[in-house]
Amino acid sequence: MRPLHIALAVLIAAVWGVNFVVIEVGLGQFPPLLFSALRFLVAALPAVFLVGRPGVAWKWIIGVGLALGVGKFGLLFIGMDQGMPAGLSSLVLQAQAVFTALFAALALSERPGRARVAGMTIALAGIGVAAVDEGAGGPVLAFVLVVAAAVCWGVSNVLTRRAAPPDALAFMVWVSTVPVLPLLGLSLLFEGWDRDMAALAALDWSGVAIILFLAWVSTVFGFGAWGFLLRHHPASSVAPFTLLVPVFGMSSAALFLGEAVSPLRWCAAVLLVGGVALTSLGGVRGAGTPSAPAPGRPTASQPPAAGPTASAPPAAADAPAPR
Repeated sequence: MRPLHIALAVLIAAVWGVNFVVIEVGLGQFPPLLFSALRFLVAALPAVFLVGRPGVAWKWIIGVGLALGVGKFGLLFIGMDQGMPAGLSSLVLQAQAVFTALFAALALSERPGRARVAGMTIALAGIGVAAVDEGAGGPVLAFVLVVAAAVCWGVSNVLTRRAAPPDALAFMVWVSTVPVLPLLGLSLLFEGWDRDMAALAALDWSGVAIILFLAWVSTVFGFGAWGFLLRHHPASSVAPFTLLVPVFGMSSAALFLGEAVSPLRWCAAVLLVGGVALTSLGGVRGAGTPSAPAPGRPTASQPPAAGPTASAPPAAADAPAPR
């Protein structure tokens, strides 16, 4: 890769890592489900009128939109709102590579090689260490919700690979239209009309800037630039840069939010990042479906989301699926 393209890949990883800090700040102004709905609304409009149809069946757009937008980001935002630290969230979400590999084995007949099995085992050990660390001083339910978000991300990655969209950016924009109404409905049901209206009435320039960052910088720029790199370089050259996402996530959380990083958390980080690297780059035996960028923060052969999400195309902050 040329130095300019390497710098772009590092910049994307930094944006997706800092994204978790922005989410943490935004949750102080918006209820989590409403916050997620606004993020996808702004990502979809007006972009959906400017890009063409992604060239895939509606069932894939709807399936990925529900798994990524409602499942992954809905659970991630609720988990962080319930007390899951931003830095730890950026790390634990990397477990989506493990779940993607598992689901790909079941749905796409991709039999993982020994290196990938070893990587999945190491990454799962990292999740266990992180759970012990969080269980000692943080809300366990919040941790479980973020792990569930990683599971949903894995589902969306496999669905995206089955869809194999020819244009990752257009696919992401259309996928962003799907979760808006379900998230708004869930917000009204569980967060209440009064709370939602109070948050919107109190909307200021900082709130607008947060939503614009998540929608346009993390999602539109992040996944558009990631797709550009994948068009010009092999996925095996681009995908490893996503391992920098939790590095930037934990560092920015420590710098801007004052989050402490315990020795156990560092141990979990080493296990998870190392395991994800093996899972993402390890070989696959047997025939699988052609790779396509997956929604959310990428894992091995596809773009992440965005960080958050998504993964899809990753969705912000939202990362993609191993080949």
